[in-house]
Amino acid sequence: MLLVSVMSARAQGQLKNSGKHVGELVPSGWEHMEATGDLNKDGITDLIVSATPNNKAHMRVREDGYVYNFNQPIFGIYFGTRNGAYKCWKQYNHFMPALGSENELLDCSVSITRQGTISISVGRMYSAGGSDHSTDTYVFRYQNGGFFLIGKDEDSYSRMSGQRAFVSYNYLTGKKQTVKNNVFDESVKPVEKWTRMKKSPLMRMEDMSL
Repeated sequence: MLLVSVMSARAQGQLKNSGKHVGELVPSGWEHMEATGDLNKDGITDLIVSATPNNKAHMRVREDGYVYNFNQPIFGIYFGTRNGAYKCWKQYNHFMPALGSENELLDCSVSITRQGTISISVGRMYSAGGSDHSTDTYVFRYQNGGFFLIGKDEDSYSRMSGQRAFVSYNYLTGKKQTVKNNVFDESVKPVEKWTRMKKSPLMRMEDMSL
């Protein structure tokens, strides 16, 4: 369908530095998702937020009214304080994935586990130009004054053949699990393989782009 530009650009803006709830942190009109939990093990609830600006210069609307938002989401980590407010620890402007085209379907979620780790899931599928569906899940832990990637799962399958590949990386133990099967044919026996990975320093969140 013909795409029509939404006029009138707006400054991208930033998340607020502090607030007592997510409504005080995210600018009005931004789509967002959030999760709470104890990230730094101090017994106080912390907050993570992924918010997508509504800068109209990076938005498109179809003739049927559907809006594509190509703005880069902003990811914020907030540590809780004794007075009940959340204080920004760091914002990441180029960390979360942004919608890349009208044919891409992007599904992201964020959560904080019971162990206090950040889990971010990124699902991608294309309505044209590809038949694969993939979901990558990243796990980060707060240690040594920063958030480090300690695990990653890659799960993908073909919508045409049903062939699936699941790969799980544990960067703390150095173990890699690979499972291959067919989501359409249960008679195909899954094949599982475990291997050792080369030891390397853990990656910091600020050095990554999902």
